[in-house]
Amino acid sequence: MAAKERRKVAELLELEAEIQQLWDEARVFETDAPGNLKEPKYMVTFPYPYMNGRLHLGHTFTISKCEFAVGYQRLRGKRCLFPFGLHCTGMPIKTAADKLKREIEDFGCPPKFPIDEEESVVEEKSAADEVIRDKSKGKKSKAMAKAVSAKYQWQIMQSLGLNDVEIEKFADAQHWLGYFPPLCVADLKKMGAKIDWRRTFITTDVNPYYDSFVRWQFRKLRDMKKIDFGKRYTIYSPNDGQPCMDHDRSSGEGVSPQEYTLIKLKVLDPKPPVLGKIEKPIYLVAATLRPETMYGQTNCYLHPDIKYSVFYANRDESEVFVATARAARNMSFQGMTAEDGKVHYVDGLQSVKGKELLGAALKGPLTSYEKIYALPMLTVKDDKGTGVVTSVPSDAPDDYAALVDLKKKKALREKYGISDEMVLPFEPVPIIDIPEYGNLAAVFMCKKLKVESQNEREKLEEAKKEVYLRGFYDGVMLVGNYAGQKTAEVKKKIQADMIKSGEAAKYVEPERMVVSRSGDECVVALCDQWYLNYGDGTWKAETKQVLSQLETYSEEVRRNLEATIDWLHEHACSRSYGLGSRLPWDPQYLIESLSDSTIYNAYYPVAHLLQGGVIDGSVVGPLGIRAEDMVDACWDYVYLGAPYNSAAMAVPEEKLAALRREFTYWYPVDMRVSGKDLIQNHLTYFLFNHVAIWKDHPQFWPRSIRANGHLLLNNEKMSKQTGNFLTLHDGIQKFSADGMRLSLADAGDYIEDANFVFAMADAGVLRLYNLIQWVKDMVALRDEKCLRSGTTRSFADRVFANEMNTAIGDTARNYELTLFKEALKTGFFEYHAYRDKYRELCGGESGMHVDLVFRWIETQAIMLSPICPHVGEQIWRILGKNNFIVCEKWPLADPANDTIAKEAEFMDDAIREFRARLKNHTNLKKKNNLLVGGPPTEAVIYIAKEYPSWQREVLSVLDKLYKEGNGILPENKEISQRLLSVDSLKKVAKKTMPFVQTIKQNLALHGPSALDMACRFDQVEVITENMDYILSSLDLEKVTIRDVCEPGVESNIVEMAYPGRPVIMFSNAKPGLEVTMRNVDKCSGFFEAIIPIADDDSAATIARRLRRLNRNIKPRYSITIWRYKDPVAGDRKMINFLEPLANNEKVSDTAVFKVDIDAKRIRIQDNGSSFDVGETLIYSASE
Repeated sequence: MAAKERRKVAELLELEAEIQQLWDEARVFETDAPGNLKEPKYMVTFPYPYMNGRLHLGHTFTISKCEFAVGYQRLRGKRCLFPFGLHCTGMPIKTAADKLKREIEDFGCPPKFPIDEEESVVEEKSAADEVIRDKSKGKKSKAMAKAVSAKYQWQIMQSLGLNDVEIEKFADAQHWLGYFPPLCVADLKKMGAKIDWRRTFITTDVNPYYDSFVRWQFRKLRDMKKIDFGKRYTIYSPNDGQPCMDHDRSSGEGVSPQEYTLIKLKVLDPKPPVLGKIEKPIYLVAATLRPETMYGQTNCYLHPDIKYSVFYANRDESEVFVATARAARNMSFQGMTAEDGKVHYVDGLQSVKGKELLGAALKGPLTSYEKIYALPMLTVKDDKGTGVVTSVPSDAPDDYAALVDLKKKKALREKYGISDEMVLPFEPVPIIDIPEYGNLAAVFMCKKLKVESQNEREKLEEAKKEVYLRGFYDGVMLVGNYAGQKTAEVKKKIQADMIKSGEAAKYVEPERMVVSRSGDECVVALCDQWYLNYGDGTWKAETKQVLSQLETYSEEVRRNLEATIDWLHEHACSRSYGLGSRLPWDPQYLIESLSDSTIYNAYYPVAHLLQGGVIDGSVVGPLGIRAEDMVDACWDYVYLGAPYNSAAMAVPEEKLAALRREFTYWYPVDMRVSGKDLIQNHLTYFLFNHVAIWKDHPQFWPRSIRANGHLLLNNEKMSKQTGNFLTLHDGIQKFSADGMRLSLADAGDYIEDANFVFAMADAGVLRLYNLIQWVKDMVALRDEKCLRSGTTRSFADRVFANEMNTAIGDTARNYELTLFKEALKTGFFEYHAYRDKYRELCGGESGMHVDLVFRWIETQAIMLSPICPHVGEQIWRILGKNNFIVCEKWPLADPANDTIAKEAEFMDDAIREFRARLKNHTNLKKKNNLLVGGPPTEAVIYIAKEYPSWQREVLSVLDKLYKEGNGILPENKEISQRLLSVDSLKKVAKKTMPFVQTIKQNLALHGPSALDMACRFDQVEVITENMDYILSSLDLEKVTIRDVCEPGVESNIVEMAYPGRPVIMFSNAKPGLEVTMRNVDKCSGFFEAIIPIADDDSAATIARRLRRLNRNIKPRYSITIWRYKDPVAGDRKMINFLEPLANNEKVSDTAVFKVDIDAKRIRIQDNGSSFDVGETLIYSASE
């Protein structure tokens, strides 16, 4: 951004800080329950962010949806609440603090790290893992994503801008709780967020009030039989014989179990010799994250040199599996072998090289191929999955590249003993359709990126990332029982079906390698844990009742929530390590981070009365209630309406009643806003737990969930590692709060990924700055009485007023639907376009009507204020308003007038068409690169009041087809057939379809009115009203209007013109004689000019010609023409300074000049009299 633009950002930041202080002093956003509990309200919430760093623009994008919604609902007269909590529960803070402790112990303080050591942790690079894993994890995955490439935690902290003295303090986990929350609050305040900060709190048992609330919730859930104790997948150390929590690990902190679907590929006869003696069913078992793609299997891949193990599977050892020894070890701890923790290998087959298994014939579940084969792939790894890779070349770029290599390279096939029939007949199978990528997405991307070999890792990683991401969110199944449904909705269903049929199994392993402090490589084992039983059928049915009355703003979100409810099973709710609240009945465990964050929205209504704005609850709030007095019976009173019992409740009833009153007024949540990645966990748990706690109180169930997509920065994924990253704090400093907010609104709506573009943000800053300056200019012009006043009846006035009314209505509807990008379009970008067009129609700012200008300014400020509140507030101050704009009401607007709108469309289309024809006319007049005769000065506009008979017949047919199709015309083939069936149209058959195409284009632009037989307004009247604008826009002196039905109109013009589409034909002025036009206005700066006058020119034509030749005569000036009383001697007399026009007579506008070129004489015919002009005329230009 240039220095000049940085100055504008600085000015915006300065006024934003000033306005924020005014809001803060007035406590504008602090809202309590009113005396009348029926007063309309609106409560919106955002998933409280994790406090191990500053908020980034991805957080801010989602927060902005809350912001814009609250800002709009305030304007609708609702009492609005936007509270904001700060999440500290979970492992990441504790893990980071403990890492710092160990680094201080091992390397000193400040630590001196070895400089030649290799990094011990390598981030997984699989795009598939990243895409799918992020969908099944909640806040933990978000925390994991915060990791940067630094090797040590100390270095990570340094990357946040902290010095060594500050970093040492972070070895205490409690220090994090006091450091990042204030930064979060400060950043959001600088953003101008409409948050009631009295209700802000942090989680964990550090906050005794919130801790009490969470423990109450869990006791209720346990009493309702929603919490059970049983086997759950857990990171486990076989050597230590116990779960390996983060603090027990020497590497792999924060790593969680990753679930796969284990695909059973049955080995067919003839078996490979190495397996020939085995009589039990043998399966190559492949671990996949994409069970829905199994319909497209064409083969499986093995690495020729990896060592595989052949072992007995199941408790009864009824089957034999082939996988890596590492995978077999994991499976043994998951009930997949006869004895837990032990692998029974087939004699002599504990280690078999992959090349001994290549060429094996297999039966793959779901695939349309009867038989597929095991083929070589040199990129298969033995430290991830099972070492067996099922191949789906239609939707996996790696698989497609490897298959193409084998097809193209006969030598490669021969090297590993692969015959042609094992490879050549197998083609990718279309199974999933992805918009833009088609039904063979991997093939499409590999060709697009020009992938030539399976060894082009960077290209394949890019292709994989794109295909897997788009496939997950946008893919639609083409085959199988779930054809026509989104892949995200059916993934779990297909997995469940395959497991039920015995074609697959569930398999879990660590996301990455985890090594315990004892040096043992950890596995995933089934261990006893407390869990929420989301798999309970009754609970699922009750949750679907919540979903049935929930507004989701998108059917895709609804389907994803419904699918998640269907497949969701148990969720472990306890942890042994981290920060949080203790499980009330088993305090050795902590309540994990997704489980303490399901109904916390209900805590917001009472938080300010309990904590008084002190975020850690260390100070007793305004009601004077101590945390230890908020026993379960008190919470039951507040949230469930239980009767007061003084024996069980230490808190006086009137205080609990005050809490209850706040809760019953504000609850339920009107809109819960979140990123789409939380649909499959947090948002679904949110519904489950609400229906559990308030089963008999549906009035407290959530009213809506609005999910949005991820935020890209300049079309690329946000990433600290690549540097394509922006925090909220830096975004404000770079673009100002409102500049950033404008671009966040423009970035995108709903569940599709959005794109924050820096160039757009820079342009937004300029637009906002210029808007403020323009408002100041208008106020000055108004005060100087330089804007037009009086009646507002001109065409431009009527159109502008109508366009404002239309935009106000459209923008309100967009805000209601939470379509903020659309609201910005209709209420800002298009609104500015209407103003600019009005200014053009009026011939400049002085021609604009003062009432309409200031109605535009006021309505623009209000409509923009939900998105850019600081700019709106500044405009309000410039206008001298005494109240805050954020407390204003939405502007009233008359219903849009369709006739005026059609007249405006007609005029817009006409002037656009006229300009295009002028350009063509000018180009046609060129000869040898020189313009013959100069540009045209005159034109005739031909209008048609009705269509020719054959066109009326066509319109009649189209109208019938349009109504038959419920507002949609059929394909051209059907239209043509219908037209040919009309006898009267057979003679003009060649003309009908081009005319149909014209009408279809108009239909797309203007709607059903394109099928009207005649205009709904007087075309001549509209053109006449806009004649000055037409003349100035086309730089013409004279325009005549004619009807195509008049005699003498050429046939081609008759063919071109139809109702609503006038045709203009240009011509050059007739030859004439030159006269001197002298100006006698005092101190005007206008001087004399020589202009030609042609026969039959009017005085008005001369005035327009003069204005055309002298651009200094602005549109706001009116021109009068004067002749000399004595045409011969008049211009020789001295001009009287006091009476400069004493020797002249005014020429009326209706006067006509008669020119005799041969006699070189010009006369004026005016009101029946005739006068000689001589060689000089006088003109006066005045405002």
